[in-house]
Amino acid sequence: MKAVVYKSTGSWYYVKAEDGEIYNSRIKGKFRLKGIKSTNPVAVGDHVEIDTEKKGDETIGIIKEIYDRKNYIIRKSVNLSKQTHIIAANIDVAFLLITHNNPPTSTTFIDRFLVTAEAYHIRTVLLINKVDAYSMEEFAEMKFLAELYRDIGYTCIGISAETGENIDQVKELMKDKVSVFAGHSGVGKSTLVNAIEPGLNIKTSEISEQHRQGQHTTTFAEMHELYFGGQIIDTPGIRGFGVVDIDKYTLDNYFPEFFELKTHCKFNNCIHVDEPQCAVKEALAEDKIAYSRYKSYLQILEGEEDESFRKDPYQDLR
Repeated sequence: MKAVVYKSTGSWYYVKAEDGEIYNSRIKGKFRLKGIKSTNPVAVGDHVEIDTEKKGDETIGIIKEIYDRKNYIIRKSVNLSKQTHIIAANIDVAFLLITHNNPPTSTTFIDRFLVTAEAYHIRTVLLINKVDAYSMEEFAEMKFLAELYRDIGYTCIGISAETGENIDQVKELMKDKVSVFAGHSGVGKSTLVNAIEPGLNIKTSEISEQHRQGQHTTTFAEMHELYFGGQIIDTPGIRGFGVVDIDKYTLDNYFPEFFELKTHCKFNNCIHVDEPQCAVKEALAEDKIAYSRYKSYLQILEGEEDESFRKDPYQDLR
């Protein structure tokens, strides 16, 4: 029987089968997906084939096959640097929540997420949250950031999960789609999910004023049904984002503004660092490309990790 994985707790999976029933399921034997060294062989959003069996008074599911994924969001495993962790699979649209300073969202983090989404063909919408709490100066900074990404081609929406500002725009983009919310802990993902689907009552947590650091309120990714059609995958807060499996000669494909220019470079294998007559570097010099984007590109190219990845969030505050 076909089913969709709605929640993973590491060894057990809650799946919704085509008969409409939810089954607490486990994997049949030990298997890994071909070519993916992942800490979680089965991810929320996966389409699977299950058998059922009786275990006492409970009917449990046995996952015996995972169907091919159309896409997924992946990051480096926090504890095992050579392994990866699949955040969610089979996504129609990803919403990346961004906040100014509670907690701060760096352009490095935004760009790494966008590169991964581009690589796996996932449409991404940037949501600038907590606009109701910004000073005029902070609002101007976030408006500038939104224009930067709009010019590249990304949809950016200023929202407030607390007051409901522009939430209807977000719901319209989610209708009849499988959506995922991502971002640092504390950016308001759970509050936003509750604003969109109040009946879910997802646990939320306050930002630590001392550390401006969000507390983890979602331990595992979980899919929820939406009353207006579609599903939402709520994900744990991501502190840092390690980009994986992207070749240095194709990295520029995932920066749309670089991709548009690369055919004008003198060399067709130009990586936009030291080569002469590079259209990307010329555009950078003319302020047609944002320096923050080029900086992110170089960091990924050189294999540098996001400064917040596997970092003690309090170390600079001691």
